[in-house]
Amino acid sequence: METRQLAAFCAVVERKSFSLAAERLGVTQPAISLQIRSLEQRLGTQLLDRSGRRVEPTEAGTRLYATAQRLLALEQQLHDELAGTDGQLTGTLELGASTGPGGTVVPVLLCEFREQHPEVRVRLSVSDTQSVVDRVADRELELGIVGAARRHRGVTFEPFFRDEVVLACPAGHRFAGRTVSVEELRSEPLLVMQEGAGVRQVIEDELRTVGLRLRDLDVRVELGLQESVRSAVAGGHGCTFISSSAIEADVAAGTIATARVRGLDPVRENFLVRSNGRAETRAMHDFVEFARGRLSA
Repeated sequence: METRQLAAFCAVVERKSFSLAAERLGVTQPAISLQIRSLEQRLGTQLLDRSGRRVEPTEAGTRLYATAQRLLALEQQLHDELAGTDGQLTGTLELGASTGPGGTVVPVLLCEFREQHPEVRVRLSVSDTQSVVDRVADRELELGIVGAARRHRGVTFEPFFRDEVVLACPAGHRFAGRTVSVEELRSEPLLVMQEGAGVRQVIEDELRTVGLRLRDLDVRVELGLQESVRSAVAGGHGCTFISSSAIEADVAAGTIATARVRGLDPVRENFLVRSNGRAETRAMHDFVEFARGRLSA
């Protein structure tokens, strides 16, 4: 069997659609259908159930999918290693990050790594934590870096680095530079990130330790993700919980101040997210080792 047949099959399983698989691989839908038919004839069994609204793998297809993923990853790894026989690392880093690490730490690490390995191509997509986890599980991304571990059968989480979560407020705010009580916090209008954001999950978990829920606070505005709430706080429109690394420049410039809440100690563990059973490419392995070294330093 040919690797392009396996690639077409895996794309259909992951997209649950022939047309979406064709779009992903940059070919026509008839070409995808031909590859699947040829693969089924070669193996003598039906691999995909086409009877429903979505294409699903049969029992044989499910078994093939796990093995096909490993074969395709090994082929890519072999290609990268042979292409880099002159000592240079090659290949593509395609990863996703949630808005916390994706807006601060990860871009710097990727650029520093790319400077050391100029033949490596880098693609980073940034979205909320849940979206990154789902894309890694669907094997659209090789790796994810997120600010919260979400239960998902298709992925594994590995601790990567820790980041403090602080209460950010406008410069000159009554909370600025103070440790405030929970009761004071309850009386202050808050800005929050949308559901699915890692910081929001951290704060909800931390509030439970003092017998509170987010809805017990005076939440007035939900503004999407990290950059949205950071801009609103800098503009003087309220307070929010946010990663400390996301507002370092604002604090240094005096446009945002920070406060602590007595009884709350929100420290966020950022995680690597990997798809179960997926072999790691050489480029990704070297990047993770590089990043761990830089973060520990």
